[in-house]
Amino acid sequence: MDVEPITPQQFHDADGVDDWRVLYWGAHAFFRATSYAQAARFVAAVAELAAPTRHDPDVDLRREGVAVKLITRGIRNLSTRDIELARRISEAARDLGLDADPSALQIVQAAVASPPSADVTPFWAAVLGYVRPNGSHLVDPLRRNPSFFLQREDRVAPGRGRMHIDVSVPHDQVYARIDAAVAAGGRIADDSFAPEWWTLADAENHGVDITTWWGREAVRLEEQREQ
Repeated sequence: MDVEPITPQQFHDADGVDDWRVLYWGAHAFFRATSYAQAARFVAAVAELAAPTRHDPDVDLRREGVAVKLITRGIRNLSTRDIELARRISEAARDLGLDADPSALQIVQAAVASPPSADVTPFWAAVLGYVRPNGSHLVDPLRRNPSFFLQREDRVAPGRGRMHIDVSVPHDQVYARIDAAVAAGGRIADDSFAPEWWTLADAENHGVDITTWWGREAVRLEEQREQ
């Protein structure tokens, strides 16, 4: 495939993509609809736009609206093809009376931390019915449910594996999300990696990483490829 990857910053710097936000696994948008029929017409329009290009987005139709994800699968990253299709999809949404709502966007994944000597991947693949696209992730074959990040961590002792949740949110929503979590009884446990991610914890010390594309040169770190 004769396309070159672009960074999240290059995507967001492009004209005509204000509806879209780079999260894990690509560029995402959510378009609110006033009825299921209106949302279905929009899905049909997206299909018509994508058909000649063979650059198929993932589309999720709900009565509240339509979520769309763009990624150039051949390079497992964003490219200018995604910018072009994002613009056309946004135009189709406006023509059909759907409004973009970036506040509805997020991607959730579970991170399973184990010592480097442990191999828990076969267990999690079997119990979830997931597939393994690379050395660090397990994913739903139809990309519906949260991915599992198999994190090798020297600080985890054998038999003391642990889990946390990663929540990828739009960069312009992250501070509101953190403030809401703290107001609800949480705390910021570690902000040394901000603004790429903040580690929050609840009152019982369960951890959550709130992440953005800030600080990333790709849609996801190189060893953590697209679903």
